[in-house]
Amino acid sequence: MVQTPIKQPTAKLPPSTHQFADVIHRLEAGGSMLPDTPENLMQIIGIYKAYAVPMDFYWRDLLYIAERVFLEPLPFFKYFLPKEYLDLHNHYAGDDADLRIWRGEATAHPELLEFMEKGKTFKMPKLFHHLWHDRINMEFAEACMRAMLWHGRDMGWGKFDAYLDTEEYKANADRAIKAYFKYNPAMLGLYKLFPDMFLEQVRQLSYYSNLGLFWEVMAPVFFEMSDIYDEGGFKGVPDAMNFLVNGIFAIAGRPIYHHVYIRGECYEIIPKSKGFTWLYEAALPYVEAVFYRTAPFRGTKSYNAQAKQVPDEQKDFHYGILYADVFPVGTAGIPPTLLMDDMYHFLPDYLQKYYQEHCRGEEDVLIQLGITFQRSMYNVTSAVIQALRQALLYPLDDQNPKHLMKNRAFFEAQMDRFLRPEARLKDIQSQDYR
Repeated sequence: MVQTPIKQPTAKLPPSTHQFADVIHRLEAGGSMLPDTPENLMQIIGIYKAYAVPMDFYWRDLLYIAERVFLEPLPFFKYFLPKEYLDLHNHYAGDDADLRIWRGEATAHPELLEFMEKGKTFKMPKLFHHLWHDRINMEFAEACMRAMLWHGRDMGWGKFDAYLDTEEYKANADRAIKAYFKYNPAMLGLYKLFPDMFLEQVRQLSYYSNLGLFWEVMAPVFFEMSDIYDEGGFKGVPDAMNFLVNGIFAIAGRPIYHHVYIRGECYEIIPKSKGFTWLYEAALPYVEAVFYRTAPFRGTKSYNAQAKQVPDEQKDFHYGILYADVFPVGTAGIPPTLLMDDMYHFLPDYLQKYYQEHCRGEEDVLIQLGITFQRSMYNVTSAVIQALRQALLYPLDDQNPKHLMKNRAFFEAQMDRFLRPEARLKDIQSQDYR
């Protein structure tokens, strides 16, 4: 997926007066919020590769939980992926792909399988790896899922969340719940007493499926970007951003659904026929809920209403990776730290060497890695902003000044979200931010 270079419009606009005017002018020229430097390109591609390997586990396990574990009362082994899901073919890799994004294999990535077998210790039974916490941290994936569930009501994208309150959804869920507990009268009795409690669990499982189907796309995208970079195919940060923009449009219509498999029968809780799509029901809600909003992590903010550290309105939440202070975040039990730990196992050699040469080397590698991840997600967000502009507004090389002003107003509105003092947009403009 290669994008034709942007032709600069002959119509000229006056300079923007926005605080982030330089960034806006860069976006208007077809660039990213992240400055175009070889160092930035190297960092973001390296971290995309390191992210893609655990993501290959995340999406498989999210679907496994949504489709097979379902309402297991004590799901002790929900993070223990069966071979069926490790061998499950990604729809965007391999020879039988619906749309081949990555040229690699459709089954679980070899580096993931090697890590699952040996971890960072040595080869031992899977249960011991789990108890020693020598494993992929699925708790991070579940935190992202809960952010999407919690913020789903007022994000303004798609109709997925609204469908979860419909009578049709409740009827579909009811059939699956009764089938799942068909031979368990105690659980059926509890369901009769507390139907809303069970229904809310099914709603959450629908978000497991939603996020799993979203990441099933992103893993091969990031693997392919890493391969292209290794081949010398990306000349700068805008190339990497444009690859993402093209990918967004290529895969926008991918169905989002939730199927459950009970004793060999498929129950369609959210059928594909509902027409829910990847862009509006998964990608855009994910960016809004996870990149921008999430929630304050325990131990970093006061939840005391009088302290006024947490906004009254969910739309004003600003605790995502685009705002994160990586230093206090990099502590035990905070979801982004779990992701940093996962990515650390799969860093390409060039990124490992880069971290050893800066700051305190191995001693603060997770912090350096987290800041690189922050840079990379500003680039992903730039791709989303450019894709929205392309879908809703005008080409960057449009010759009509009124159209270019509409584009500028859009870019300025997007940059307004980074005027908060917590935003890291200003920081990522400098290579000294480490």
